[in-house]
Amino acid sequence: MNQNYKINISKNALKFINKQDNYQRKRILSAIYGLPKGDVKKLKGYEYYRLRVGDFRVIFTKNDKELVILVIDIGNRGQIYDNL
Repeated sequence: MNQNYKINISKNALKFINKQDNYQRKRILSAIYGLPKGDVKKLKGYEYYRLRVGDFRVIFTKNDKELVILVIDIGNRGQIYDNL
């Protein structure tokens, strides 16, 4: 895809990112700004997608018509799906 998406990050996601150490923060942000590429899967039964970044999962929505990605939440892989 040669399209440039506008990335919006929610307050919850930014809060999680800011709690991480410098290395993890860079990994997560690099993966987010690389969207829609990466280890992405659509979540069954939801309109959400997930991006895998090591043990973390980034939950986001994607609007292909307006080229906007909204990062909703980020968390550890075992706990992030409980909040959906």
